[in-house]
Amino acid sequence: MIGFIIAGLVIGALARLIKPGKQNLGLLATLLLGIVGSIIGGVIASLLRTGNIWELNILGFIVAVIAAVLLIGVAEGAAGRRRITR
Repeated sequence: MIGFIIAGLVIGALARLIKPGKQNLGLLATLLLGIVGSIIGGVIASLLRTGNIWELNILGFIVAVIAAVLLIGVAEGAAGRRRITR
């Protein structure tokens, strides 16, 4: 479980480095988006039969980072809409 959290934090941090611009996300949001991204990456790797969801492999890691970058974009969009409606 601790390894899963650390992997989520690393994936979230990499996603924030890849995504251009400044993200207004804290450490907890980065961790959560990284964990969700790693779950998505694990599921896709499992569906492609290159590993399972609990196993760290290259394809799952790459997909996890891509998913986390997309999730950061979604989170920024949701936060932007909330600020505009206030």
